[in-house]
Amino acid sequence: MTDTRSRQIVIAGAGVAGLTAALAFVDRGYPVRVFEQAQRLEAAGAGIQLSPNATRILRQLGVLDKLLPATVRPEAVVLKEAATLRELARVPLGQAAETRWQAPYLVAHRADLQSALTARVAEMPDIHLTTGARIGDVDTGPDGITATAEIGGKTIEAEGFLLVGADGVWSSVRALVDSAKGSASPRNHFSGELAWRATVAAESAAGQSFAAIGARDCVTTFLHPGFHMVAYPVSKGAAFNLAAFTKGDRIAEGWSGNADAGILTHALRGTAAGLARLVEQAGPWTAWPIHTVDSKQPWTAGNMALIGDAAHAMTPFAAQGAAMAIEDAATLADIIADFPADPLAAPATWEQSRRPRVAQVARRGAVNRLAWHASGPVAIARNVFLKVRSEKLAADLDWLYGWRAVEAAVRR
Repeated sequence: MTDTRSRQIVIAGAGVAGLTAALAFVDRGYPVRVFEQAQRLEAAGAGIQLSPNATRILRQLGVLDKLLPATVRPEAVVLKEAATLRELARVPLGQAAETRWQAPYLVAHRADLQSALTARVAEMPDIHLTTGARIGDVDTGPDGITATAEIGGKTIEAEGFLLVGADGVWSSVRALVDSAKGSASPRNHFSGELAWRATVAAESAAGQSFAAIGARDCVTTFLHPGFHMVAYPVSKGAAFNLAAFTKGDRIAEGWSGNADAGILTHALRGTAAGLARLVEQAGPWTAWPIHTVDSKQPWTAGNMALIGDAAHAMTPFAAQGAAMAIEDAATLADIIADFPADPLAAPATWEQSRRPRVAQVARRGAVNRLAWHASGPVAIARNVFLKVRSEKLAADLDWLYGWRAVEAAVRR
């Protein structure tokens, strides 16, 4: 086995999961090669919430300082009834979150996180990032992997002892893992949900409409049987990110596509006039079909491992998609470093250790969706519960936001 193959990590994908993994592995002394099929690194999506379990890792990897200037630290998460705009519950964030969970809760554009990760990667001489390159064939064996990538019509090879698939919902590495495990069933599923996204300037008519019914410095979620909408400031408060979620039909195989805005308008029936006005003024909205990946199927096969959405894309109702990718990256690097003499067993050990955590977060998202779209007696019971638990809602999140990678890693 060559020294390169015995130490190098090969990563497919340069999004949040891939770049975090690159930084986590190089932090533990491994050289890294990252291949990204896009010609340029461009972040999909709009706003992103980064809870303390994620920002704690970003701080350890030297990313947080680069990200902070572009972020907002919301003062609270506020739940409101869409029909009346009545406040149902409030979870303190801001300094209270940082004191409680020892890391900040932040909101930002996804592009700002991508930029901060890219800037940190550029400072690391042991990370070699290649864009416009898609990994195709991969030869695996007990001595490591050899990945073949196509770049501008030319073929190059990269050797390593571990291939990390961080290439998202439409992962090509996942097909390699499935083939190695003898699994042929598709993992991608359209969830039946559409995410409607818009970003509005704070001083625009839509921005002023939001300020009239929400809070400029909070994450506000409006609850309604037909939809829910999450809104929060980005760009240091100069704009608001709006994301509404409704039932809908598949509109595209990729990330975004055209959809009938009447779906969103119809879902708004029975909401407060101020909220309906905000939705009208914020248009045009971009519709994003929400796809999930069956997390029960394997994440690892020998010296290949899937992380983030490639392994377990979930609905966004716990606001933990990016955080789970960041946790995956850090914990995988931890366990690989802990088992240097047995690189084939280490990925499987990581998978076993991660599954309960990811499953618990996915369940939280499912519960949130049911609660936020409740109607009739169920909605009344929800409101009573939120009132009774109002002072303990932060404690209910300790398991999620207070999580630490060093405590969760499996040690020999």
